Amino acid sequence: IPAKTRHNEAAPAQFELAPLFEELNLAVDHNMLTMEVLRQVAERHGFVCLLHEKPFAGINGSGKHNNWSVSCGGKNLLDPGSDPHQNAIFLTVLCAIIRAVDLHSDLLRAATASAGNDHRLGACEAPPAILSIFLGDQLADVIAQLEKGAATSSKRAGALKIGIDTMPPLPRDVTDRNRTSPIAFTGNKFEFRGPGSNQSCAEINTVINTIVAESLDAISDEIEKFNGDFNTQLQKLLHKIIKAHKRILFNGDNYSAEWAEEAARRGLPNLHNTPEALKPLLDPANQALLSRYNVYSKAELDSRYEVFLAEYQRKIRIEGKLSLNIARGTILPVVAQEYGTLAATLSEALKSDISSGVTGLRSTVERLGKGLDDLVVACDQLESALKDAPDAVIPAMAQLRKVTDQLELIVDDSQWPLPKYREMLFLY
Repeated sequence: IPAKTRHNEAAPAQFELAPLFEELNLAVDHNMLTMEVLRQVAERHGFVCLLHEKPFAGINGSGKHNNWSVSCGGKNLLDPGSDPHQNAIFLTVLCAIIRAVDLHSDLLRAATASAGNDHRLGACEAPPAILSIFLGDQLADVIAQLEKGAATSSKRAGALKIGIDTMPPLPRDVTDRNRTSPIAFTGNKFEFRGPGSNQSCAEINTVINTIVAESLDAISDEIEKFNGDFNTQLQKLLHKIIKAHKRILFNGDNYSAEWAEEAARRGLPNLHNTPEALKPLLDPANQALLSRYNVYSKAELDSRYEVFLAEYQRKIRIEGKLSLNIARGTILPVVAQEYGTLAATLSEALKSDISSGVTGLRSTVERLGKGLDDLVVACDQLESALKDAPDAVIPAMAQLRKVTDQLELIVDDSQWPLPKYREMLFLY
C-alpha cells in the first residue's frame, strides 16, 4: 500500500477498502436473501423457520462460519503461492492478521454480540467468547521459528521455498479442523466461527476489513523505513510482530477450563455476554480507529451501542417471560398433578398389606417432589432476574431449562403437554 495512496487526502482510506466491501457485501446479500426465502417458504407451508442460534440444549446450535481472505490483482494473499515472492507476501499478510486480531479482538467480539448468540457460544462446535487464532501444527511451527528469529526448518516435506534465506520451507494446506477455535486458518483463508445464525455478516466483515487494513497500514509504514537488505529487514519486522502478538495464537481445546485460565494470564478479553461484549464500541481508541478509516463516526458507534443493547434487553425479556409463562402455566400444573396422583397411590399402598412396589413409588414421588420444588425455585429466580438483574436472565433461564428437562424424563408421556426431546429429534 504506497504511502501516497494510504495518506492522500484526495483518496481517503475507505477508497482502498471499497473493492473488499463490494465482494463481501454481495456474499452477505446472498446470505440474507437465503434467510428471507427460508422464512417465506416455511410460512407458505404453515411452518416457522427457526433461525435462533440455540433452540435445543446439548445439541449443536445454528451459526455462521464467515470465510475471509484478501486479494490483490486477482491473487489471494493468504495462498502461499508458487514462488518465493508470493510466499514472503503470505507470511507478511498472515502476521498482519495476527496483529489485527490480537489488538482488536474486542471489536470482533462486539460484532457477534446478540441475545441468541449468548445461548450458543462456548459449546457444541460454537467458539467461546475468548477469541484466539488456530494455525495448525505446521504453520504454528513456522511462526514459532520466526519468533526466535532463525526459522530454518519445516516439520514435513512437500513444501514451498520462501525467498528469504533464513525462513523455512512453507507447507501448503496441512491444517486440520479444530472445531473449538473461534478463528481458524483453513489453507488459504481464515474461518471466523463467531457469527450467529440470525445475524448479518456485514458487521463482522466491516470490522475484519478495518482492523486488517490498519495492520497492513502499520506494516507498510515500517517497510518504507527499511534501510539495507530487504529480506533481512522483513524478517526482523515479522519477528517483532510475532513476539508482540503471539498471545492470540492457540491450537488447543478452547472449551477447557485450563484455556480460560491461560487466556486470562495472557490478558485476552473474555466478554462472555452481550452487555459486556458491546462495551468496546464505546472505547475511545476503537472509536478513533473506525473514524480514522471513515467506517463509523463516534456518533454512529454510540448509537449502535444504545440500539444493540436495547435490542438485546428486549429479546432477553421476551425469552425470559415466555420461559416463565410456559414453566408456571404449562409445566408446573402437570408436574403437580402427576405428583398428587402418585402420592395418593403411595398413600393407599401404605395402608394396604401390599409391600411390593412401595419402595419404587416412594422413590418416584420423592423425585417428582424434588423436581417440583426445584421448578418453583427456578421460576422465582427467573422472575427476580427479569425485574432486577438483566445480566442474570440467561443463567436463570438455563437453570429453569435444566430442571424442566429432568422432569420431562420422569413425567408420563401422555401427560407431558409439550413435544419431548426424543420426539422432536426423532431419537426413538
